[in-house]
Amino acid sequence: MKRIKSLALFCGSSEGIDIRYRKAAEEMGDLFYHHQVTMVYGGGNRGLMGIAAERLYTNGGRVIGVLPEVLDRSDVRLRTVEERLIIAPTMHERKARMYELSDGFIAMPGGVGTFEEILEVFTWLQLGLHSKAVALLNTAGFYEPLVAFLHHAHEQGFIKAELLDALIIEEEPARLLERIDAFSVQLGDKLS
Repeated sequence: MKRIKSLALFCGSSEGIDIRYRKAAEEMGDLFYHHQVTMVYGGGNRGLMGIAAERLYTNGGRVIGVLPEVLDRSDVRLRTVEERLIIAPTMHERKARMYELSDGFIAMPGGVGTFEEILEVFTWLQLGLHSKAVALLNTAGFYEPLVAFLHHAHEQGFIKAELLDALIIEEEPARLLERIDAFSVQLGDKLS
């Protein structure tokens, strides 16, 4: 990757039921290492986030975890990356710090927290608060219902086509990273 130095990875604090989610998290850790991309993530040791971070760190890559004080516990922290762990006072400050440290954003399969994080940065892209890539890793079709809903919102006049076109959606981690690296967007004025 030529331009991207760091990416925020939003994903589940559990592994889900499909083994393909785990494999995608492992592959993402390997790709970050291969492309020398720093992973900025939620700092936990559980689920897909722990798998991806541990894989990257074990390979010798750079991982930055950002935990809110409320989750700063030894049973949550990924021990191997504690020297690169930032403790934020609140969840809001945690997200702001993650966004600041990242050149783009990826959501892998996850739950409510993952959805909230990726939709917030997608909203910020719409508002022109950043011009960074926002991407969904659609492992095993996980994000198909969300993508269908976003298209429904577009059809109903709530989301502009140019914003939908800016959202990167890929099933293969390597292709996702290629598209993020090539990302460039100029959105119209949302406020007009």
